[in-house]
Amino acid sequence: MSHSGQRLQDEGSRLQVVLAGATAGLISRFVIAPLDVVKIRLQLQSHSLSDPLSHAHIRGSPVYKGTLRTLQHIVKHEGITGLWKGNVPAELMYVSYSAIQFTTYRSTTMLLHRLAGGDGHLPHAVESFISGATAGATATATTYPLDLLRTRFAAQGNDKVYVSLRRAVRDIYRDEGPSGFFRGLAPGLAQIVPLMGIFFAIYESARQPLGRLELPWGSGDATAGVLASVVAKTGVFPLDLVRKRIQVQGPTRSRYVHRNIPEYRGTVASIRQILKQERIRGLYRGLAVSLMKAAPASAVTMWTYERALNFLIGHGVFSSAEATV
Repeated sequence: MSHSGQRLQDEGSRLQVVLAGATAGLISRFVIAPLDVVKIRLQLQSHSLSDPLSHAHIRGSPVYKGTLRTLQHIVKHEGITGLWKGNVPAELMYVSYSAIQFTTYRSTTMLLHRLAGGDGHLPHAVESFISGATAGATATATTYPLDLLRTRFAAQGNDKVYVSLRRAVRDIYRDEGPSGFFRGLAPGLAQIVPLMGIFFAIYESARQPLGRLELPWGSGDATAGVLASVVAKTGVFPLDLVRKRIQVQGPTRSRYVHRNIPEYRGTVASIRQILKQERIRGLYRGLAVSLMKAAPASAVTMWTYERALNFLIGHGVFSSAEATV
């Protein structure tokens, strides 16, 4: 846990926060990459193994069922490297996202302190919610093209839609224009604001009380991160699924591993279409693996961030007055 009992947003200089956030994102992304690929594959699957009629006429598309069996299927048909498809844009996104997220979170909190003035301040939970929502929205919009590229690479099977990151950027710009890089941004923003707001509010409220306990499975920081992530992700998961399906729209829609991805237009219309064709469970495809992914991802991110920041502070790295917000 952070030294001196300080809260997360009160610690470190700007550069220290950026470096710690980038390190946390890089390590976290690599650890959970296979689960992320499985989640995306399940989210894009509009048919179900338990409903034979939904995949009776599918040709060339896999029918995934469950996390373990999906992992086995990908390894068998695409090799072990198939579990890290899209990892390059994902690593770039996670490093950028984490750095922007933590920096914006801290800057927003300090701005709220200045606006409050004197001894006045918002309740900690409200302050954390506003700062977390602002940080999440800013990081999502800034890194969204990388998120879209990650999804498209993870969605392609042995038949390559894009052979390289450079070619993918070129092809999307040529065929879909600049707006092609921002497909699904609306549900992405609608998802991330409450997601990050709830996450940081719960995390900040829980990490100090849990940090004082002797927990047999790990530190209080990691436990608070897991708790906050599970609650937040469950609430906004349908928007995450809609975002993924909209991200693979366009001229390449029928060329991914699932060749029967329906055509979607708009967030609300997509939700209605999924409810009509797949019922309520269609909005929660991949929820189990998402929660499995959320726990280690958030725990690793927050644990690494805390210790990277403490290391930088303890060794005086980038701690000069010029680097301080």
